Amino acid sequence: MSRVILSCVSAALAAASSGAAAQVPLAGADTLRLATAVAVALDSNPMLRAVRAGVVAAGERVGPAGAWPDPQLQFALLNREAGDLGSTMDPMTMNQVQLTQMLPWPGKLGGASRAAEHGAAAAAAEADEQERMLAARVRMAYFETAFADRAVAVMERTRGLLRDLLEVATVMYSVGEAVQQDVLRAQVEVARMGEEVTRTGQMRVAAAARLNALLGREAPGAIPALELPDWPADELPVVDTLVAWALVGRPALVARSERVAAADASLAAARRELYPDFELGVAYQRRPLYPDMVSVMVGVNVPLFAGNKQLPLRREAAAMREMAAAELTELRAETVARLVELRARAVRDRNLGQLYRGSILPQAQAAVGAALAGYRVGRVPFMQLVDNQMTVNTYEIEAYRLLADYHQTVGEVEALLGRTPEGGP
Repeated sequence: MSRVILSCVSAALAAASSGAAAQVPLAGADTLRLATAVAVALDSNPMLRAVRAGVVAAGERVGPAGAWPDPQLQFALLNREAGDLGSTMDPMTMNQVQLTQMLPWPGKLGGASRAAEHGAAAAAAEADEQERMLAARVRMAYFETAFADRAVAVMERTRGLLRDLLEVATVMYSVGEAVQQDVLRAQVEVARMGEEVTRTGQMRVAAAARLNALLGREAPGAIPALELPDWPADELPVVDTLVAWALVGRPALVARSERVAAADASLAAARRELYPDFELGVAYQRRPLYPDMVSVMVGVNVPLFAGNKQLPLRREAAAMREMAAAELTELRAETVARLVELRARAVRDRNLGQLYRGSILPQAQAAVGAALAGYRVGRVPFMQLVDNQMTVNTYEIEAYRLLADYHQTVGEVEALLGRTPEGGP
């Protein structure tokens, strides 16, 4: 009986040890690829559609901003007798047609037009930023779901092993070759692993719901198996290179620069508000009993209330320009700091992941083998085998966690750079 039990334990632990080193296989044709997920999100995400519509709207503001005011055409019946509107006997009676046109001071419309152009360019850059941030969010949800798939697979395999060991411990206890504590401990580990499977499975449901929302789908929709690429051959570029790329190529920084340019143009136009606008007019008067007449008019607006109108507008434009410049400076500093943080995280994940794969996992698996050999000769207690195998599976899950975190980090780096970093997956 003891030899049979020992053979069962050895076979179960050997299968678990070999399985711990293997990668969880991906589905075949029904696997949702990352590139496909990003393309679907960029095509169907409702918020991105709203941002793109805003770009169109901003572009349509450029023409009206630089256009002259509409001319005014007036018709009038002048100097009619109150008691007899149809009478034309009075010499001052006439029918008048008048056309007037407002001519803004040179530079006012040009400044407004340039501000609108820079505003439209900023809106386009902000839409590009939204696209890249959406791709990063898709990547976050995608790899979170991919990690959950692999973690659940590892946990299911571990739970199956624990059930086998529980059965072995029960048989050994029944024949007096094990203590009740081994049986109780195995039962606890089976129950705990079931709890972990449930928790991670629900985490997968939540991550898949986020991914569906980003793809413009119903949240409860099914998400097939997802890919989790291996570590790339090259590391991310050094921080100085990443920062240089981001300061030139990040769409959000381009947008803020355009906002500063728009504020400059608005300030230039506001400084001209004190200058008068001209109004030109021409009128034709037809008199029924006398010769027709023509009138020409020229007028200017007088800024009598500049203290309550034009000057506050100028100060507002100056404050808006200062705000735009400060926001640009703050975003640059934030971008640099975030890139330093992300690259440090990527280096940490990569180094730890390779340490797990090249050293920690093999050593943990070797510990399982040594414990199994000791158990066969009665030198290692039964539950030490369980503890060693649980350690292997914990390290395997952590290795998947580090790999998924690395790919998520690279996705955010791409969004900040406005390009794909060399060495990224």
